[in-house]
Amino acid sequence: MTMNLRYTSFCTWLFLCCSVVGSAQSAPTTGSIVRPLGDSTPDPFPRPNALAEQVGFWRSVYGYWSLGQVALHDMDYPGIVYEVIDLPGEVSEGYTAAQKKFVDEHRTALQIQLQSLAQRYKTPSLLSDAERELLFRIQSVAGEEAVAGAAERLRSQRGLRERFRRGLEISGRYDGTFRRIFSDAGLPTDLALLPHVESSFQTSARSSAGAVGVWQFTRGAGRLFLKMNSAIDERLDPVASARGAARYLGHAYDTLGNWAFAVTSYNHGIEGMLRAKKQSGDDFAQAVREYQSRSFGFASKNFYTEFLAARDVANNPHDFFVGGVQLDPPLDTQKLVLDRKMSAGQLAKLHEVSLKQMAELNPAWSRRAARGELPLPAGVEVWLPGKPQPEKLNLVVAAPVAQAAPTAAPQMDAASVPPATSRNYHVVRRHDTLFGIAARYGMDVAALQALNNRAPDNNVVRIGDKLLVVEDARDATAPVIVPEAATVEDGADIIHVVRKGETPIEIASSYGITVAKLLASNDLTKRSIIRPGQRFRIPRE
Repeated sequence: MTMNLRYTSFCTWLFLCCSVVGSAQSAPTTGSIVRPLGDSTPDPFPRPNALAEQVGFWRSVYGYWSLGQVALHDMDYPGIVYEVIDLPGEVSEGYTAAQKKFVDEHRTALQIQLQSLAQRYKTPSLLSDAERELLFRIQSVAGEEAVAGAAERLRSQRGLRERFRRGLEISGRYDGTFRRIFSDAGLPTDLALLPHVESSFQTSARSSAGAVGVWQFTRGAGRLFLKMNSAIDERLDPVASARGAARYLGHAYDTLGNWAFAVTSYNHGIEGMLRAKKQSGDDFAQAVREYQSRSFGFASKNFYTEFLAARDVANNPHDFFVGGVQLDPPLDTQKLVLDRKMSAGQLAKLHEVSLKQMAELNPAWSRRAARGELPLPAGVEVWLPGKPQPEKLNLVVAAPVAQAAPTAAPQMDAASVPPATSRNYHVVRRHDTLFGIAARYGMDVAALQALNNRAPDNNVVRIGDKLLVVEDARDATAPVIVPEAATVEDGADIIHVVRKGETPIEIASSYGITVAKLLASNDLTKRSIIRPGQRFRIPRE
């Protein structure tokens, strides 16, 4: 159906909006959907009534309006939707010249009406029917004071229904894994839905700010929370970057104390949201309305409400997509962790997989690493097709160090692969956590548990426990130094010598302190560059 949606009342607009998208149900306009019925668990994500219209707007963007529709709305009050127009001609991801002109013409005409309204709204008898309608739209959401400046706040938003539906389908590959990652980190599992806002689960997604991958890490943030070197960039690995997102969001929540602020910090940064709290207090809706910052623009102000709306649509697909959504099957892969350097060619030969297939399964590898020209460092996760095969897992763990950069691996069999030459142990100290120990050695928690024959759900460690670890997971150039006169018990600080590839988040996690405290104690900022051999003072909590 094609129609120009100018209505005589707000209620009529709501009814017809549903007809436009072909749904038999009314488009929700408030934040009423929280989770599937029957779940009585307290919702960790606050849903202020003051943001209900905003959530409803994004729910329409994701679940009702198609790529062929464009909503003209108020930038500061997205719940004020003046018009939803249908694009002429064939619809694709971008606008054609004719479609762009069509949208511009509608926006210009509406701006002229809003400018006229701002000059005459205090004299109702002078208003036309169209101007009274506009006044009603604004008053019903934001009050009469919002009439001034409405023309300057006019914005267009294209519908994303098809893109969101495809993102839902793709999410079937990762949803279970992502939720386990957040659950293991003690975080709400619905954080696994954040890529709907960031990338629509597109692994090739790239932003103008340089963020890449499903979780949209920038290079600076990636260096803090992920492995990045000449061989790998974990920003491009959906699972590895999900762990990085869990580290970041856990740190953000610990710092900000509220999931609305913590989720928004994923877009605006922790320091920015700390400033917002200082200026506006703990009321998130008030912070959205009043916090002033040049970088706190439309995207940041709407990030949390976009997440709430995406959560509504993703958790209730039958309410938005006729017939529901057919999820892609979970990835049929196995994960291995290298305990020493190894080339992709050697891995491919050992597991009878082509280099091309290996590269497709491991998007974090650089081109040189994928071609077998650059060895993969120890501690790297490797994805292989199919279910785990214990006999080949042993080959990988015992694989020799790559001596050259071959494009074709030498012939190997089980008899020709020497056993690992060294096993090292970490003795659990005060404040150690399983996650922190794994991070220190560049390992995954699951790999550390498997290496020590621990149950996957056993996250408890005790002082004095000895855990088998991979010593060269970071190609260490220096050990952690704990002077005899500077033990935890006598109150002195510990000195940590940075290893190659280590990040501040891993160092902080290994000692059970926050990144902010680690950086502050060493006169550093989040922009500081750390190098192997650098000495970090580890303060006591």
